[in-house]
Amino acid sequence: MWGQVMIDTLTAFNDAVNTFVWTKTGVWLLMITGIVMTVLTKGFQFTHIGHWWKKTIGSLFHKSVISHTEDKATISQFQALCTALAATVGVGNIAGVSAAIIAGGPGAVFWMWIAAILGMMTNYSENILGIYFRRKNHAGEWSGGAMYYLEDGLGNYKGMKKIGRVLALIFAVCAIFASFGIGNLGQVNKIVLNFTSSFDIKPLSSVVLFSSDGMDVTLYMLIAGLVLMFLVGTVVIGGLQRIANVAEKIVPVMVVLFILGSLIIIFKNIVHVGPAFACIFKYSFSAPAVWGGVTGIGFKTIITQGCKRGVFSNEAGLGSSVMVHSNSNVKEPVKQGLWGIFEVFADTIIVCTMTSLVILTSGVVDLETGVIETSSDAVLVADAFNSVFKVGELDCGRMFVALAILVFAFTTILGWSQYGSKAIEYLSGRFAPVAIRIYKVFFVILIVSGSIMTSSIAWDISDTFNGMMMIPNLIGVLSMSPLVMKITNNYIARRIKGDKSVKPILSYDPRIEEENAKALAEDPYLD
Repeated sequence: MWGQVMIDTLTAFNDAVNTFVWTKTGVWLLMITGIVMTVLTKGFQFTHIGHWWKKTIGSLFHKSVISHTEDKATISQFQALCTALAATVGVGNIAGVSAAIIAGGPGAVFWMWIAAILGMMTNYSENILGIYFRRKNHAGEWSGGAMYYLEDGLGNYKGMKKIGRVLALIFAVCAIFASFGIGNLGQVNKIVLNFTSSFDIKPLSSVVLFSSDGMDVTLYMLIAGLVLMFLVGTVVIGGLQRIANVAEKIVPVMVVLFILGSLIIIFKNIVHVGPAFACIFKYSFSAPAVWGGVTGIGFKTIITQGCKRGVFSNEAGLGSSVMVHSNSNVKEPVKQGLWGIFEVFADTIIVCTMTSLVILTSGVVDLETGVIETSSDAVLVADAFNSVFKVGELDCGRMFVALAILVFAFTTILGWSQYGSKAIEYLSGRFAPVAIRIYKVFFVILIVSGSIMTSSIAWDISDTFNGMMMIPNLIGVLSMSPLVMKITNNYIARRIKGDKSVKPILSYDPRIEEENAKALAEDPYLD
């Protein structure tokens, strides 16, 4: 009884904080930051689309982008992108999109797009600041992230030293808790529930270990958790290089397969694509009359759900992915910023849009009224895939979604383990080597708990910590916006307009600035 009272109290408290962080503060700060950075950079994501496309996806066959660096303390630009995408392309692209549509209606997709378009420049700015303020750690690896540009950037303003340091500490602590929640428990729980239900093994699933919250925890779920713990442990304990090596092999394949599966459904239902887009735009500013009257859904909810789930998917504004982008062997801050733009584009504009169209064109949503047949986010996508891929009594569509969630969530776990490690490194100082090892062991062991978790409280709390990460990070980005604009204009003058008289702006540290400038002079493609 007391346990339930504690959970209810914790849930109520978390709901109150979550509402403040997301609905009343975070979403609007996120939109404002995206707008400010878009305006200050003169719409860089639009005006220089050809350039950032050429320097990202168009450069994938160049050895400086994809080749493994000889320096074991750094990773290639492509590995940095894949490791970041490993954490961002995850359950949010499947269950997150579904949850947005269920909670905010089809119009929430429109606001996911808006959040992504603006988020491109937020992620771009984060990456620039991450590279500019990064430094070498005890192992010779690059360390960067919101912690450092809050402390060394914002903290360098007159009278802001303590504030910058406090915000950096808040960000690091929230990043650690978020890595345990959204980066571990929540992902594992989704994997186990979907996999064990789609690929049932009766001798294992029939053995009930215990029941809680009306849910049976089976031997099958425990075994699945132990297997996941072993697989994640073999990668995570190996450090950044091993995570990056796994990510660069898995991420491209999983994204392509998911897109191909989605395209098959979309082309089969091609006649519904036009009405699906019409439905998105129709309900982007107002809820369906029947639905809105029943649930009380309003314009604010539509925006909040779209933006919130968009951030949950692409992480633009959280300041998380910049921690791995900062490990890139790139010398030019803007170059990694361009990868940040592409990261959001690939995650939300491509993958999330595919998921949205799969849902909206498959018949599980009434495109005239906007009414949805189910209230379960996982079932919504599974039903959509099953509408095309079901073979006789075999639910191939559900199996495909279960496998997609397995791979997506698995790589998300790997990515977030690196984020947590970097936050631990910042907080522990000279004790970082020991602290990181302890963190990784605990992170891996925690996986078993996620496999047998029956309450959604861990997922809900991690959602709150996501928002609490976002606020100090966005304060840092906004406060450093003049610097981002200065570095961007410097890059445009040198790399796009070809003004060779302009000296590069590469690092806050004069020594690193000199080293990188020399490297760029010897090999200009390192931009």
